[in-house]
Amino acid sequence: MNAPVHDPLASYRIETEPFYRPAGNEVALYQQAYRHRMPLILKGPTGCGKTRFVEHMAWSLGRPLVTLACNEDMTASDLVGRYLLDANGTAWHDGPLTLAVRHGGICYLDEVVEARQDTTVVIHPLTDARRVLPLDKKGELVHAHPDFQLVVSYNPGYQSSAKDMKPSTRQRFAALEFDYPASTLEAEIVAHEAGVGLDLASKLVAIAHCSRELKHRGLDEGVSTRMLIYAGVLIRDGVTPRESCEMTMTRALTDDPDMASALQGFVEAQFG
Repeated sequence: MNAPVHDPLASYRIETEPFYRPAGNEVALYQQAYRHRMPLILKGPTGCGKTRFVEHMAWSLGRPLVTLACNEDMTASDLVGRYLLDANGTAWHDGPLTLAVRHGGICYLDEVVEARQDTTVVIHPLTDARRVLPLDKKGELVHAHPDFQLVVSYNPGYQSSAKDMKPSTRQRFAALEFDYPASTLEAEIVAHEAGVGLDLASKLVAIAHCSRELKHRGLDEGVSTRMLIYAGVLIRDGVTPRESCEMTMTRALTDDPDMASALQGFVEAQFG
């Protein structure tokens, strides 16, 4: 009897279908990009569904999803791996990017421009015809598994020029652009995710649309779909709409009293 084959990416597999409601033809476009293992950039505002979309696509394609939330303290070693001391001495341990490259996962770098540019250059050889990952410290050149794909995301709305993606990196990717869904679709999403009625979800979406009109006029970002779901969950569990919206939207978005007052005005217009 054959011994079971160890799956190094078992913990990254998505077993149940993540809820995702398409807003356009993004599913078909992603499928075509994955068919050619094309590197992808997902662009769009915070909380509009980029991460959920990648989770849904990984599930539908039957591929493990290795996700890394990028930040300015991330080093190349955090991505590719490092030597660590264990009971047997010093041993090499693959980083999450290397695991995905070796074993055929989808590697998703969330908010990639938050990482230092000297860190993200390690992905360059993976995003052209070479499809290789050099492990300089180990002296190894890892050829990407045929099923490997690299996906990155970022929010172009609030990035400074110092944190924008370098042209030498950007031009290695195809791109899909995301935005908040149309009102009726967003209400359906909020109702499903928060477990509330469509009428309540529609009122929350109306608040969000008003807040988004204030982007760059006092707010860096308007209320996201994620925030609406948070508010819906609290209201479902008995918190008043005013307190729920104040907690999940107003206080989360701004410290400015005038902006906070304006946001609460939108809430009162819907809930009285």
